[in-house]
Amino acid sequence: MHDILQALEAKRALARLGGGEKRIAAQHAKGKLTARERLELLFDEGSFEEWDMFVEHRCVDFGMADNKIPGDGVVTGYGMINGRLAFAFSQDFTVFGGALSESHAEKICKVMDQAMKVGAPVIGLNDSGGARIQEGVASLGGYADVFQKNALASGVIPQISMIMGPCAGGAVYSPAMTDFIFMVKDSSYMFVTGPEVVKTVTHEEVSAEELGGATTHNTKSGVADLSFENDVEALLMLRRFFNYLPLSNREKAPVRPSGDPANRLDHSLDTLVPDNPNKPYDIKELILKVVDDGDFFELQPGYAKNIVTGFARMEGQTVGIVANQPLVLAGCLDIKSSIKAARFVRFCDAFHIPVVTFVDVPGFMPGTAQEYGGIIKHGAKLLYAYAEATVPKITVITRKAYGGAYDVMASKHLRGDVNFAWPNAEIAVMGAKGAVEIIFREDKKDPAKLAEREAEYKARFANPFVAGARGFIDDVIQPHETRKRICRSLAMLKDKKLENPWRKHGNIPL
Repeated sequence: MHDILQALEAKRALARLGGGEKRIAAQHAKGKLTARERLELLFDEGSFEEWDMFVEHRCVDFGMADNKIPGDGVVTGYGMINGRLAFAFSQDFTVFGGALSESHAEKICKVMDQAMKVGAPVIGLNDSGGARIQEGVASLGGYADVFQKNALASGVIPQISMIMGPCAGGAVYSPAMTDFIFMVKDSSYMFVTGPEVVKTVTHEEVSAEELGGATTHNTKSGVADLSFENDVEALLMLRRFFNYLPLSNREKAPVRPSGDPANRLDHSLDTLVPDNPNKPYDIKELILKVVDDGDFFELQPGYAKNIVTGFARMEGQTVGIVANQPLVLAGCLDIKSSIKAARFVRFCDAFHIPVVTFVDVPGFMPGTAQEYGGIIKHGAKLLYAYAEATVPKITVITRKAYGGAYDVMASKHLRGDVNFAWPNAEIAVMGAKGAVEIIFREDKKDPAKLAEREAEYKARFANPFVAGARGFIDDVIQPHETRKRICRSLAMLKDKKLENPWRKHGNIPL
């Protein structure tokens, strides 16, 4: 028995060594951790249970029969993150450059299947050169198997991708189907075709970092949700992010008790919105002053900055925050912001996370670029997301809510549960100036008369009471009591039940 135990330990040691000391040193030289070091940081100490440590590839071509490494380039298993169950796979770049083989894919699919059975999130730590060329179509089939699991797990368990090295070609489509993508600056990149192919086909000269680095995907493409300075920061922030999420669609997000009183008032909010309706202010100031302990986990902060999305807590309960940002494009909705917010709202709805929406929107962005880019269809994505959502929806109009954008931003007409407005809110088809220029065209040549009409229109419509008179606004509240009123509303809505008509699935305007 002693000999068998020794042989087992020798096999384990060989698997833990991955591609060997030389390749581990090369990984460290790039400022990157190894696959197992990453898992040690991600999971609670000593809680990770590894599966399939002894799996090897089955390829016999191109000399691969004599080149087998236990584990085959990916470490899979489960453990605890802050005391809660999660599954993970971590690709090992020291083994065949992390390239995916048929066996490698089978290991990933196995933990995904188990995660769906028990109801726990899957976290993928991607660091791979792509499909293993020696295996040909078998490795491509492996990718497709993973894609299928991603599709089936969508909306069932949270799926998080952390890109910690290369992720190219077909490999990018697995992270693309997960709920969140995080990246590490200067060491991770994603693209469908690399710089060499781009140069050959389009004659563009571009580096891997410019083409698909963390900055590119966090500011230009919107593919990624956040980027971090290094592996350690990325994994620690991932642990923090994990705290906001439920384990599956069968349960609610965790409640983290807070010492921040639910009835806390903040009188500084009474002067947040400037008297001049055209002057901007920072909506993030409102968010930080309203949520528990000023703690807000923003997603996609560098992309579509005219809308703010992220997670926070109200009275300990996870909520999704969506807010127009008057500092950028006056808070207008455009193609990018509509897609960004729609995807976030749909995630929240899939996992029972209430949505709190702060509205200050003058309308949809005008112009040929927006119309030719399909603002009609893309704007409808956000409309569809809010309309379809059955989770508690609380809306606060802080200043402007004009035109179709008023409807789209979680209005009462889209089954908003509780809709508040601040006293200075303006809810109308459009701004007073534009409105009177249309209604009273004949007075255009008389500025004094036009000004009089504008004042009349403002008095009539530039307030929340017209909407309030129709029941479209539940109450006009003092800005300083916003937190108290939202917390009370969430407490009232905690057992909300609402179901959409039976269907296989809707047809969102993609």
